[in-house]
Amino acid sequence: MSELTLTVLRLGLLVLLWLFIFAVVGVLRGDLYGTRVNRRPTTPARGTPAVQPPPAPPRRRGLPKPVKKGPSRLVVTAGPLSGTTLPLHRSGTLIGRSPECALVLDDDYASGRHARIYQDDSGTWMVEDLRSTNGTYLGATRLTEPREVAVGSVLRIGQTMLELQR
Repeated sequence: MSELTLTVLRLGLLVLLWLFIFAVVGVLRGDLYGTRVNRRPTTPARGTPAVQPPPAPPRRRGLPKPVKKGPSRLVVTAGPLSGTTLPLHRSGTLIGRSPECALVLDDDYASGRHARIYQDDSGTWMVEDLRSTNGTYLGATRLTEPREVAVGSVLRIGQTMLELQR
């Protein structure tokens, strides 16, 4: 073989070696830092109209005011998203690091789909841990099965504290 051929083979092998090293570093970086969580915008983008809630139906005089039982919103009281308020939905509100969740936590101790707050068939509000790694705590108790929650209940997911409010 000529010296030129050997030099080209050596350079080709060197390029392949560096490509392999960059691939390994990319995989390690993904494992160390996890998936990227995109934050949802809190205000509507320019040019899009803000969504207004429908007007309340007119009240008839003499009828008692309907009583709302149970919590209607979730407030983050401690953690990276402190001050965030989120309305609760009867069908369920997902909490976790995944972008598909209603409340996306920027907390290293939260799982992708960590917990769910929902209203069962009898109208009782429940919280359920979705088999998270670090657990969901209602007060000081770790959840192992769905538990009833009420206004004033405090949940802890990783370093984030959540309170149910009316």
